[in-house]
Amino acid sequence: MNGPVFDIAHMLAGGLVLVSMMMLYQDRLYALLNMFALHSLVLTLSVAWQAFVQDAPHLYVTAAIALIFKATLIPVVLHRMIRQLGIHREIETVVGIGPTMLAGIGLVALSIVVMLRVTPQADPLAREDLAFALSVLLLGLLIMVTRRNAVSQVVGFMSLENGLVLAATGAKGMPLVVEISVAFSILIAFIVIGVFLFRIRERFDTVDVRALDDFRGRRRK
Repeated sequence: MNGPVFDIAHMLAGGLVLVSMMMLYQDRLYALLNMFALHSLVLTLSVAWQAFVQDAPHLYVTAAIALIFKATLIPVVLHRMIRQLGIHREIETVVGIGPTMLAGIGLVALSIVVMLRVTPQADPLAREDLAFALSVLLLGLLIMVTRRNAVSQVVGFMSLENGLVLAATGAKGMPLVVEISVAFSILIAFIVIGVFLFRIRERFDTVDVRALDDFRGRRRK
């Protein structure tokens, strides 16, 4: 494979992991949403580059979907939702930022070691992309686990899906119909989550998921 082609693909996929780590570091909602928009933008560039490298025009549609919905529409809607809900801007975490970042670094190292060991015969570009995609996926899960605010957990879920898209495109792409169905599924899930957030805010006057645990505990008593 041509050196510059591999280097650019490697840089974009690695940039997605770097932005995931930056998302993990954020402790304010607006900054987290801005990082998610950047995350989706880097994904758009990575998918577009894969479309060029693989000569797969349908991946340009995937890149356009990521740009329109994930890098633009969803962050704007979440910003408006935060203002309408009157959510405080700081994000409460289960553990401190330091231990969370160390856990994130450990997950990235684990992803690279595991993926490179189980795919020794795969195409080098696909191996690197799959390793980075697994890192993005695990970091998205870590965001969901370590954040108590429901909005930040939604962002973690969306970044996790970005990792799945990176994995699919790195492994010689996916059928266009599959990507469109996934995009609409994510959009529907986002709408449902939005309604869910408003209901939580209306019922508990907060979107901290601990309120649900407290309410469940009182119901059991």
